[in-house]
Amino acid sequence: MFRKVPSSVAFKKLRKRLLRNVRAAMDDYNMSTAKQKWLVCLSGGKDSYALLAILLDLKWRGLLDADLLACNLDQAQPGFPSDVLPRFFEEHEIPYHIERQDTYSIVKEKIPEGNTYCSLCSRLRRGNLYRVAREHGCDAVLLGHHRDDILETFFLNLLHGGRLATMPPKLKNEEGDLMLFRPLAYCEEADLAKFADLMQFPIIPCDLCGSQDGLQRQQVKAMLQGFEAQHKGRTQVMFRALSNIRPSHMLDTKLFDFAGLSVEDDRAGDDSDDNDGCGAMAALTSDFLTMHER
Repeated sequence: MFRKVPSSVAFKKLRKRLLRNVRAAMDDYNMSTAKQKWLVCLSGGKDSYALLAILLDLKWRGLLDADLLACNLDQAQPGFPSDVLPRFFEEHEIPYHIERQDTYSIVKEKIPEGNTYCSLCSRLRRGNLYRVAREHGCDAVLLGHHRDDILETFFLNLLHGGRLATMPPKLKNEEGDLMLFRPLAYCEEADLAKFADLMQFPIIPCDLCGSQDGLQRQQVKAMLQGFEAQHKGRTQVMFRALSNIRPSHMLDTKLFDFAGLSVEDDRAGDDSDDNDGCGAMAALTSDFLTMHER
């Protein structure tokens, strides 16, 4: 897959940065602990292509011991070029499985015209992928969500769901028999887009959710991009805050025993805001709310 890539210094630095970020995420969240078999999900978009390429690169370098099975869920969308991914897999001698399930018709039937398809589409897709993983004896399902996806999901939950939550890099499914990994958790979308372009991946657009305008995720993405343009590097600071949480400085009584807290109790530590990120996060959230109202 890397035989015809650019020989430029810029590409080499980009490739090295993505490899470093993926290895860091896998190490931080202990994704690869022993010989395993992973189902690597490909939609035909830039992110999933990049995920597969980076994992294969790690295997080539002897840094990954997992067996990889590439998988595409063909959702029977009208006009979907079903020959593109099989041809790509065969050209690069990548073990693969194509699963065809008409979830497109189900989504179109269940969701009223004008509403967002993403939630139902995602649930149907995830259920089928878990089933395929079991049928092929896989230990984990790998998705191509990146740093920007994770941050966008956090703000979607904050602004529209009334909760502080996002997509974790590592998750156990509800049945408890499979893991879900997101090795691109530390990778920026801009890097992945540049990488996919230079690698000349045969990108397949999504005509289901991609055909809808004004989605909440697109609005949040625009807010984040606007904020990054005004305050360079702040999105990375916000992302870092997701792994630097102070339960005693939030309001969730299920995460911290506020009822049992007293002056004699030293569990709360120093109440000073000097070393706490909550004040900065509150200011950033205020800025986002202002932008959103505009």
